[in-house]
Amino acid sequence: MRPSVTRLVSRGARAALTAARVSSPQRYIRPTRPTCPIALQHTRWLSTPAPFINESHLTVDRYNELSDMTMDSMLESLETLLDDLGNPKYEVEYHSGVLTLHLGEHGTYVINKQPPNMQIWLSSPHSGPKRYDYSDDRDDWIYSRDDRSLGELLNEELSEALGEKVDLQLSNLSSKL
Repeated sequence: MRPSVTRLVSRGARAALTAARVSSPQRYIRPTRPTCPIALQHTRWLSTPAPFINESHLTVDRYNELSDMTMDSMLESLETLLDDLGNPKYEVEYHSGVLTLHLGEHGTYVINKQPPNMQIWLSSPHSGPKRYDYSDDRDDWIYSRDDRSLGELLNEELSEALGEKVDLQLSNLSSKL
């Protein structure tokens, strides 16, 4: 970095600190908005809401039963669906708790188990990333920000992408155990 640029940054930083000086035991208070143009370029303004913190009530064994059953059921439904469609560009894989659905020009879905959080995570080419918690009341995996179930979202997006009605049958999970 050139010395003249360094001096400008230092002067701007000194000006901001001098403007914020107070006579309390605390020497400096950080301004709510930086006044230095260079500091403004490097300030991150958060636009996403704070994350929801959901504490799971599931035991580890119960989580594993439900998530394994969900992933296995989803894999079977998707394999049957892709076999019926017969498109060689479409493929589904499942290993180590990660299900990957390749739909050619429609994108790739990644659905995986998250045992530390007791969640199922979805990465969709259409709706983006989502984290699903199990709801005893609804007997389904629910995304807390929009209150939709994993099966409902996947059925809707896959139906739209593939041009035919899709039902992965992911509701009423405990009755399938």
